[in-house]
Amino acid sequence: MSEPLPITLTSPDLQPRCFALVPCAGVGERAGVGGPKQYHPVAGRAVVAHTLSALLAVPRLSATLVVLSPLDAQFEQRVPNFTGERAWVTRVGGATRAESVRNGLAELLARGAQPHDWVLVHDAARCLLRPEWVERLISACDGDEVGGLLAMPLADTLKAAVAGAEGEARALRTVDRSAKWVAQTPQMFRLGLLQPALVSALSDPATAAAITDEASAIEALGHAPRLVPGEFENLKLTWPGDFALAERLMATRP
Repeated sequence: MSEPLPITLTSPDLQPRCFALVPCAGVGERAGVGGPKQYHPVAGRAVVAHTLSALLAVPRLSATLVVLSPLDAQFEQRVPNFTGERAWVTRVGGATRAESVRNGLAELLARGAQPHDWVLVHDAARCLLRPEWVERLISACDGDEVGGLLAMPLADTLKAAVAGAEGEARALRTVDRSAKWVAQTPQMFRLGLLQPALVSALSDPATAAAITDEASAIEALGHAPRLVPGEFENLKLTWPGDFALAERLMATRP
């Protein structure tokens, strides 16, 4: 691993703010719900409506910025209650998640965010998010030099797969699961660290393919993000069965 780029610590008289950034420009093809999964209804509301309600309920977030596709014509209709001075929307989404986040960070700077401010990037499809989980992440990372993310230690046996004679998946070997964590969101980093990390990673197509979340861009600079224990319920709706599971989980909440 190369030597990490130095992090410039902020002056003690500069109180950093926290902003949430929600990339919401995807098409959700794997979800199999006939359209962008962030707008599929769960418990009577669009998936992303639940997500944004949780973020707006976090007092320590100065604002939440939703990054939409330039062609998005559904958001205001599907999420009518996302309003107020802490609810921001921009249509600068890119072809990939990383591009949407990069463009969203530039928008935050244009709206007055500073390099020393924290940005919490959260998946639009993690609609079971609770405000107290966000508070846990902020409290854990607020004094950290690098930042971090919610994550869960891997509990299941992990298999490497190979295609069988008829194209079916077959287990090739068991992969050591020790010291392996499943990444979740939000992922919390300084704007002035995350923006150059993404710009650098996206400048090289070979590197860009390996950037699947914000932490991977920070890791590519040689830093080690903090892993903050998350919750099993903080799942990302990806496959058709995930939507029914989210409905059942929401039905058990007070």
